[in-house]
Amino acid sequence: MEEWTGHGVDVGSIERRLVALRESVEAETEGPDLRTSVMTHMAWVPPDWLQAATETLAGLAERHPSRTILLVPEPNAGDDRLDAELSMRCFPLPGQGHHVCSEVIELHLRGKRAVAPGSIVEPLLVADLPVFLRWRGEPPFAAPPFAQLVDVAGRLVVDSGEWSDLPAAYGELTAFFDRVAVSDIAWSRGLGWRRSLAALWPAIKAVEELRVAGPLADALLLACWLRSRLGRQIELVHEDCEELELVAVDGEPARVPNEEPRKASDLLSEELDNFGRDPVYEEAVRSAGRRSGLS
Repeated sequence: MEEWTGHGVDVGSIERRLVALRESVEAETEGPDLRTSVMTHMAWVPPDWLQAATETLAGLAERHPSRTILLVPEPNAGDDRLDAELSMRCFPLPGQGHHVCSEVIELHLRGKRAVAPGSIVEPLLVADLPVFLRWRGEPPFAAPPFAQLVDVAGRLVVDSGEWSDLPAAYGELTAFFDRVAVSDIAWSRGLGWRRSLAALWPAIKAVEELRVAGPLADALLLACWLRSRLGRQIELVHEDCEELELVAVDGEPARVPNEEPRKASDLLSEELDNFGRDPVYEEAVRSAGRRSGLS
């Protein structure tokens, strides 16, 4: 793995160092056989989320070779500067004589540099490739950094299970549906349970109460998906748990999905395979934003 670290740098020097890293790797892997990024993957990662984000990325490099730009905001730092850590990891493709390479650009945005990330990342995007934005934690929907990065991304990936202001934050998210395609990892976690409920058709048309033991985001999305599909109100009774453990329809437990737990890197990998909008998810979020229905 090739690496470089710089403090108080500018975007131009980062670009030059990337070229040097790439040339070094090409020399080691016999340049013409080198295969590299299929996307640009940006991630807004406040310091408290950095370790989790790094662990997730470690499981992605081979499946989704990309240029990953980790943006670590440090607005309360004592100075205004840009620090960078660059690395490139390559994996051989068995029997093909080619390599797949992933670049990671970790940028620490200190002081005022955290206010305008859009101008920093735009020169670093790989031309003509899709751009994904993973936002760790709850987005500050009205703040300039969020709007700037959404405007350069083709898809926004969130995990509303990381949000504290639910269900109100869902109402704010709906304002961005016409600006960027949105994926929610909390929605992906509930796929097996949605299939279990769908298998109860047509009896489930008469449901009055849905009881969910699990994270609040997962419970809200499950209940509001059902509301949006049936076109009417359903009472949600929520019991907080770290994972989705139980879903009951009018007191009758639904079938537990027969699936292996997926790691954070697996869930994110699935979202990076999606490019279009998900109208069913959007309707569930709109329903959640209109009312909570908790008891």
